[in-house]
Amino acid sequence: MKTPLETRAILDKLETQHPDADTELQYQTPFQLLVATILSAQSTDARVNMVTPALFTRYRDARALAKARPAALEPQIRSTGFFRAKSKALIGMAQALVANHGGEVPASMDALVALPGVGRKTANVVLGHALGVPGLPVDRHVLRVANRIGIAEGDDPVLVEQQLTAALPPERWTRASDTLILHGRRICRPRPLCDQCVVRDDCGYFRLVISRARDGKASKTKMPKKATKKAARSRESKRVRTARR
Repeated sequence: MKTPLETRAILDKLETQHPDADTELQYQTPFQLLVATILSAQSTDARVNMVTPALFTRYRDARALAKARPAALEPQIRSTGFFRAKSKALIGMAQALVANHGGEVPASMDALVALPGVGRKTANVVLGHALGVPGLPVDRHVLRVANRIGIAEGDDPVLVEQQLTAALPPERWTRASDTLILHGRRICRPRPLCDQCVVRDDCGYFRLVISRARDGKASKTKMPKKATKKAARSRESKRVRTARR
């Protein structure tokens, strides 16, 4: 795994490639971001952004959402997927905010993850983007990119979060997550666009997997030419022997 110094240098480079790195969810308040992040599970930010304007008009705050009926809420969020489970989580979350936090979103990891439908990743998103509290959300993009480059090791989001936060100062945590997420969406996809990556030379995955695969293909493409020349010589020799007979 990379050293903290190497990790910071790699993220410096990635931030130049993604200077616009930020959450792509649209929101105006911590409550709206919390709702949008819950809806984004197993969905896309673009899809959520299509749903939330009308949703926030109807449910302006936690108190309004706490009174929502599933039959009214579910059709509005159906297109984000798993709408029944999300409806239950949203209403439960809003009711818990009203009952335990005066309708406001708490700026505490422990308090956030105690809310229905809120896990550590969602809590970190809200803390880092809407509440000014350092947080490093780890999603599938962060897991993939961090492991490939070698700035983290493991498939446990909590472990990877710990490794990255140990290597970076708190003020960089949220931006680092946003950068890794965008890099995973745009460049380091499941089938990566390594030729477009600014940290390719620092990447263990590129060195150990992609480069070797390319070298192997190059070798294989040369072999048929040699085999063809050898076969041609063999055929020519056979014709000469036949002519002599």
